[in-house]
Amino acid sequence: MIPPLIDRRPGRLALGQTLGQTIGALAAFAAGLLLALMIAQNGALARATDPWLGSWLAHGVGSLVAALLWWLSPRPPTPEAAPPWAWLGGLPGALTVVLAALCLNSPLGMAGTLALLLLGQLLFGALCDARGWFGLARRRPSGKDALAALLVLAGALLIVLG
Repeated sequence: MIPPLIDRRPGRLALGQTLGQTIGALAAFAAGLLLALMIAQNGALARATDPWLGSWLAHGVGSLVAALLWWLSPRPPTPEAAPPWAWLGGLPGALTVVLAALCLNSPLGMAGTLALLLLGQLLFGALCDARGWFGLARRRPSGKDALAALLVLAGALLIVLG
């Protein structure tokens, strides 16, 4: 994350804050595009082989790319700083790849799979924010959060039941 510039005037966002928010939003959008691409590729691989082998191959390639990027980048804090549960991140990742491949290759198709995936992420994210799980700062969901979830639910239903 880009550190914000300090603006000492009350009630004013600093240039760094708005720039950081914009870059963060663009990065999140790009990640969403990559997620859709990943699901399409893994779905094709699952059709050609099976979902379990497809997940294994996808994570093998992902591990190689991650190792290369880690080797090329500055080192983060030492791994000992990570809580024990953080080391299990590959478990939901592997299950997500398998489940997404199964859903993609069903009548849900790409749009239905992504709509329900987004709804699940949004609801679980709001729960994690509200409870402060996984080291997140506690944030009480607002009415706008509930409205956003309802709109995503409505969109998912339109796509799936359509």
